[in-house]
Amino acid sequence: MEKEKRTEIGNIGEFGLIDTIRETVTLYQPGTLKGIGDDAAVLGPTDLVRVVTTDMLLEGVHFDLSYTPLTHLGFKAVAVNVSDVAAMNAVPTHLTVSLALSNRFSVEAVAAIYEGINLAAAHYKVDVVGGDTTASRSGLVISVTAIGEAKQEEICYRSGAKVNDIICVTGDLGGAFMGLQVLEREKQVFLADPNMQPRLDAYPYVTGRQLRPDARMDIVHELRELGLVPSSMIDVSDGLASELFHICQASDVGVAIYEDKLPIDKQTYDTAFEFNMDPITSVLNGGEDYELLFTIDQKDFPKLEKHPDIHFIGHVTAAAEGKLLITKSQAAVPLKAQGWQHF
Repeated sequence: MEKEKRTEIGNIGEFGLIDTIRETVTLYQPGTLKGIGDDAAVLGPTDLVRVVTTDMLLEGVHFDLSYTPLTHLGFKAVAVNVSDVAAMNAVPTHLTVSLALSNRFSVEAVAAIYEGINLAAAHYKVDVVGGDTTASRSGLVISVTAIGEAKQEEICYRSGAKVNDIICVTGDLGGAFMGLQVLEREKQVFLADPNMQPRLDAYPYVTGRQLRPDARMDIVHELRELGLVPSSMIDVSDGLASELFHICQASDVGVAIYEDKLPIDKQTYDTAFEFNMDPITSVLNGGEDYELLFTIDQKDFPKLEKHPDIHFIGHVTAAAEGKLLITKSQAAVPLKAQGWQHF
């Protein structure tokens, strides 16, 4: 078996690594006047307002390299930032990417990360225009900053939800959380017996939702084509219940959502059953689905009524009515936000 090539980063140095990265990057935005290669990127003027967001992914906190392919990780690092831009109803245009690397990582490993980053950049038509590389004593850190733009009247905040608005969510929920359960279980099996091969073939959807999520820019573009601006919007990164709490706090409202309206994929449901978990718990509190949660005025309902991938899960209420889950038996249960805790 041919030995895998490994080039130490120290052999080419920081500037050699930057040159290697720059050679892989393709620019898509006409407003990019200067990308990687100078002290700063240069972006052309625009008549639109800009949004800026940053997310940091830390090894051992946000990802586990024992089951996360580096290319998937690079794609995900971009997608989670683009998802935040989408949640503002804006379109991403530029990225900066910073890497902190321990000596475990070779030039080839960085190339694998950037393969995923560049795949995502092509997918979302964004330009990678800079960043930083540095040494790390505690594993891999990826920090991405995304810039997006929109007309000022198109920007969506969490604070615009109004009583009687309809609550909408894209796609399905809970899959990424169940995918994480599968990956963690198979890791423990492998650690107990390295001769055992992970059983992942039966879980392609949920493991894919965890390892390579896709920001819902398609929905943002469709909303623009329909001339529909949501009254509030957020992406589902920390769990549906947590995101609903954020909208309620920012808008000073309550919500009522219906258990039988919550979208869940069959594989997510079956995997939860296998793990003796309540599927609705994974939907409400799982997180990392990176779907869009938004509210619309009732007059806009006909524009989305027949959309195959937008689900109407409840309505906005007065703040005094609280945050409620209406069960299949029509019982009103207070929602609890038990999603991802950052600290």
